[in-house]
Amino acid sequence: MSQTMPVTWQALQSLAKNDLDLNTFFATDSERGKNFTASACDIYIDFSKQAIDKTVLDNLLTLANEFDLSKKINDLLIGKKVNDTENREALHTALRAPKGESLMINGIDVNQDVHDSLAKAEILVNRIRQKIWRGYSGKAITDVVNIGVGGSDLGPLMATTALSEWADTDISVHFVSNMDGTQLDVLLKVLNPQTTLFIISSKSFGTIDTLSNAKTALHWLLTAHDNRTTILRRHFIGISTRPDKMSEWGIHTDNQLLLWDWVGGRFSMWSVIGLAIAIKVGVDNFYELLAGANIMDKHFATADFAHNLPVLLGLIGVWNATFLNINAHSVLPYDGRLSFFPNYLTQLEMESNGKSVTRKGVAVDYNTCPILWGDIGSNAQHAFYQLLHQGTQRVSCDFITPIHRYDGSQIYNSSLANQHKLSLSNCLAQSQVMAFGNQALPDELKNKRDEFSHFKQYRGNQPSTTLLLNSLSPKTLGSLIALYEHKVYVMSVIWQINPFDQWGVEVGKVMANSVYDELQTTDFTDKFDSSTNQLLAVIKGTA
Repeated sequence: MSQTMPVTWQALQSLAKNDLDLNTFFATDSERGKNFTASACDIYIDFSKQAIDKTVLDNLLTLANEFDLSKKINDLLIGKKVNDTENREALHTALRAPKGESLMINGIDVNQDVHDSLAKAEILVNRIRQKIWRGYSGKAITDVVNIGVGGSDLGPLMATTALSEWADTDISVHFVSNMDGTQLDVLLKVLNPQTTLFIISSKSFGTIDTLSNAKTALHWLLTAHDNRTTILRRHFIGISTRPDKMSEWGIHTDNQLLLWDWVGGRFSMWSVIGLAIAIKVGVDNFYELLAGANIMDKHFATADFAHNLPVLLGLIGVWNATFLNINAHSVLPYDGRLSFFPNYLTQLEMESNGKSVTRKGVAVDYNTCPILWGDIGSNAQHAFYQLLHQGTQRVSCDFITPIHRYDGSQIYNSSLANQHKLSLSNCLAQSQVMAFGNQALPDELKNKRDEFSHFKQYRGNQPSTTLLLNSLSPKTLGSLIALYEHKVYVMSVIWQINPFDQWGVEVGKVMANSVYDELQTTDFTDKFDSSTNQLLAVIKGTA
């Protein structure tokens, strides 16, 4: 091994070689469906269909203690510099702490700073929602376009979609992230420049994807009205750690919202990066989202590991990826409102834990973050579930669904309620077949033999966890997102990696700038490898 590991690590490696058959586990423990569960914050998790038994679970909990997880959790929450490669704190939990709490970092009350920033955002939100904010022609804003990329886009997009039922305004909120301009081009063809407001969300205010879209938006507005000062004042809000760069770009100080270096992009939706969320669902619901996350933070900080939701999910994730060598994980929400949740988690998990070097700079010789993807479960059933049921790859899965939905008084309520039951049925049925294979089938199918029998075999033993939300609301959504954030941190502790830097992202940006400079010339280049040089020549027409 590349480093000395606790004795329990070796014990888990040995346990992973055992026959961990889910059919056997359930046959020998009639209470397994109750014993391997936990609940908190209106979320119930059933991990009985994971390939673990009590011995494995006990060893995983021991491993957490051997890696001093309790102290590491405390370090995160009290503001230690857990992002050691960048010498920063990771204070996303401070972004959702209630007003009045205090967290002193280097003599500064972070809580006060956070709520001062949120208070300014609240003023802007209310001006927009109450039709006080006017465009250059005096007309009220009807459309808001959030321009960002990565965490500045995925978080707000995911949350506004999930909470669309809580929207109480006719203001439309749109999202633009693609640097090729496709999304923006589609919008600019239908939006009214007189009533469109742009939010430029960029932590550094130097991200080329975001600023190229912002520049195009500015040109579009200036085509409609040539007073640059008026356009910038009435049609742009900036969110960044760099007020100097926002001012240089032309955004008025009244329209600037501030971030801090310790806010990682993929953890930033709790800050003023969530402005688009608050515009769509209102400030009160945005604060409910924060409150739900804060409840999960407190659970993470205080609950015994054996009943701690993020700890359990994190340890199971390590068991699957590192010890069972299951290198793919799929997130499958059975709720259309969570359509962007799998996308959100791909960044959260893979950008955080897609690392191969420990905090000490030593190369790891074990698997860390698996490849993660997902989709709405009912869509995925008609797409990639074929591989999950009959493919050659082992894949771990998370099934996510609310228990209650459509409890209102619509005249078509009974029909919608029945659709929700159908969705629940599919969610539970799919996890059964993945776990138990042929044994899950009813007898008339299990025992049926015909010329196609060989093609109708389901091996099962695909591990999964089912997460039941009491209902999907701003508060439970906040708890759910925070649950996965803390899961990621738990995994990083066991893997001994820093989940808060992203050097793999940065290198791509540097190389892109270098290639972009070459595209500005018509000269032949031999600056890069022969493949890139030839591709540039073809693009330039000099090949």
